[in-house]
Amino acid sequence: MTIRIHPTAEVSDKIEIGEGSSIWHHAQVREEVKIGTNCIIGKGVYVDAGVPIGNNVKIQNYVSVYHGVRIEDGVFVGPHVCFTNDMRPRAVNPDGSLKAADDWVLSETLIKKGAALGANSTIRCGITIGEWAMVGSGSVVTKDVPNHGLVFGNPAKLRGFVCACGMELKEESRKGASVVAACPKCSRKVEISIKDWESV
Repeated sequence: MTIRIHPTAEVSDKIEIGEGSSIWHHAQVREEVKIGTNCIIGKGVYVDAGVPIGNNVKIQNYVSVYHGVRIEDGVFVGPHVCFTNDMRPRAVNPDGSLKAADDWVLSETLIKKGAALGANSTIRCGITIGEWAMVGSGSVVTKDVPNHGLVFGNPAKLRGFVCACGMELKEESRKGASVVAACPKCSRKVEISIKDWESV
C-alpha cells in the first residue's frame, strides 16, 4: 500500500497520514492533522489545523473541514459539505479592530462512525451526528442527530432511521424502552429508543 499526494496539493509536513490514503488535486491539509488509513481527500478539500480524521473516510470535492470538527471511521462527506466552528462569527470586534485568533470561542462538532453527509449540506457547529446517521443533500443540520437517524430539510428534521447499508429501517418489535427495527434488505436489527422512534 502507498500514500498518494497529488503534486498540486498543499500538505503540511507536520501531519500524520495512514497507508492507502490519497490526497487529490488542489487540496490543502494543514499542520497537526491526523488522517487514518485508506482515506480519500478529494479535489479542493481544505482540512484545518489539528483536525482528526479516522480510517476509511471519504471526503468529496470542495469540502472545508474546520478546526474543532472530528470525523470518526467510515464517514462519507459529500461534495461541498459546509462545516462551521463559531456560533457567533464576526470579522471584527465591537471597536472595529480585526478579530484575532483568541477573540472567539471554538464549538466542537463530532461526526460518528459510518455517518453520511449528503452533498451541499451545512453542519452547524457544536452538534453530534450519530453512528450510521444519514443527512440528506442540501440540508441545514442545527441539532444532534441520533444513531441511524435520517434527517433532511432546512432546518433538517428527523424523518426516519436507516440501516448501516443505507436502507430505511422498519419496526419489528418493542423491548423495554426500545424499538427493535429491522432492515428489509440485509436483515440487520437495530435497537432505537422509543422516544427517538416516535419523534419522527
